[in-house]
Amino acid sequence: MQGIIVTRRGLLTASAAGAAVAGLGLAGCSSGSGSGGSSTELKFGCTNFSKESLDPSNQPNAAWACMRYGVGESLFKFDEHMVAQPQLSDTYTVDDEHTNWQFHIREGLMFSTGTEVTATKVAESLQHMYDKEGVEGSSSPSNFMKPASITPDDEARTVTIVTQTPYADLPAVLANPLFEILDIAGSENLAEKPIGTGPYAVSEFNSGQDVKLTRNEHYWNGEVPYESVDVIFIDDASSLTKSMALQSGDVDVTENITAMSDLEKLKDDPDYSVSQTISMRTGFSYLNAAEGRPLANKDLRTAICMAVDDATITGTTTGGLYSEGCSVVPSSLDFGYDQLTDATPHDVERAKKILDDAGIVDSDGDGFRELDGTKIDLDYVTYDSRNLSVMAEAVSTQLAEIGIQATVTKLDADTEWDRLVAGEYDMNSSNWMTAQEGDPYSYLANWYSKSDANYCGYRNDEYDSLYEQLETELDTEERKKIFVRLQQILIDDAAVLVHGYYNSNMCSNAKTVSGATVATADYYWITNAFKPVQ
Repeated sequence: MQGIIVTRRGLLTASAAGAAVAGLGLAGCSSGSGSGGSSTELKFGCTNFSKESLDPSNQPNAAWACMRYGVGESLFKFDEHMVAQPQLSDTYTVDDEHTNWQFHIREGLMFSTGTEVTATKVAESLQHMYDKEGVEGSSSPSNFMKPASITPDDEARTVTIVTQTPYADLPAVLANPLFEILDIAGSENLAEKPIGTGPYAVSEFNSGQDVKLTRNEHYWNGEVPYESVDVIFIDDASSLTKSMALQSGDVDVTENITAMSDLEKLKDDPDYSVSQTISMRTGFSYLNAAEGRPLANKDLRTAICMAVDDATITGTTTGGLYSEGCSVVPSSLDFGYDQLTDATPHDVERAKKILDDAGIVDSDGDGFRELDGTKIDLDYVTYDSRNLSVMAEAVSTQLAEIGIQATVTKLDADTEWDRLVAGEYDMNSSNWMTAQEGDPYSYLANWYSKSDANYCGYRNDEYDSLYEQLETELDTEERKKIFVRLQQILIDDAAVLVHGYYNSNMCSNAKTVSGATVATADYYWITNAFKPVQ
């Protein structure tokens, strides 16, 4: 087999390449100390998505938090166009079958403790995810990559991954936070103090309150501006919102302010900087179609999708922070949204007729319909992030208009995730990154019946057959055609209640911080691009 040597992902002009590299924080690489700069503290306010752990194997929220806080880094990192660029791995080779991948580990890398990042350390970190899968954690890395073997060569500084099936772009898969590289053997408490290669290291983990970080004195990729960072958890449902914390000076930077009035106020004030980007996130509600659940009934699912006025929810209820859409994949991505037909447009009277014709009626006159003789009361699970609980409440109100009761339960993000994985819900309000490896392959596994990521019990034979074709189809255009058909099947089957597509934001005090911008892939929050204003 003749290998293909790859040193970059895509071709750029000299000026564009420089901009892309600078945007990734890859300029001015150094294998020496990352110390220097101002000995100040950055106060970063955010939603707490992972209360108990930063161990990526525990659950995806933990993996994302570890990377978002600037602790963990992956072999590759997405640029603003969702193309995987070199990070801890600087070059790689792949065979013609796209199953044998050899990654060279960048020279001079050290963990924040000063321990060398060897090929063995990288392999141990990757293997850790699979060792914990289905045993102690629920991250399910196999949903993204199924390795047959992971083999390090410390002398050559290479890690060879042989995959069970071909992958069109494994570097993009490895950019996922689940595959960030940590010193597994060197970490005494991986849940609270993971040891990574990022610009900052965890010094103190206070569950539910904050995470304190210190400068990584061994950072490989340029100067680390802050001596310390305090990641302060702020629940937007509390009296102290992120916007209030920013304006009072309690935080210097905060992510995803979800009240449009607050956001507009900050935009109009020169003392603050607001960075926004078109997100690849979809706001939707899982519909649990597992056998024995009410939503196994397609007529009921269809009526629900028709009864919900997503234009009002996205445009008014959330103040325009979402844009309405009918598919699980955002319209901003190049996966055929304009080729799709909305099979369940908003139509309350038609929704009622579907239920009446199906015999799902209110026989006892209490205002709510019964299914198979039992009153429908849907267990609707949500949590406070990106207006999800607000949308769930709006959906519940609208469903009551057609005689469907949906009881909303607000949970913290960790508990919501646990309930989702266990299938303990009827509806689950969620917000997902849809192209975690550059395309929606792993995301669409949520509705593939043979996947561990199918948390909603949905099954469609045509969907399954098409999804399995993606395992071996490497041609980009052919994959797009399959993605279009998969989206249409979900729409036609009323398999999921899609609300719309979210736009992320990062807000900062312009007097104290520069460089606080939001990335297209919101794996990246705290970086060494954040700097104190001199």
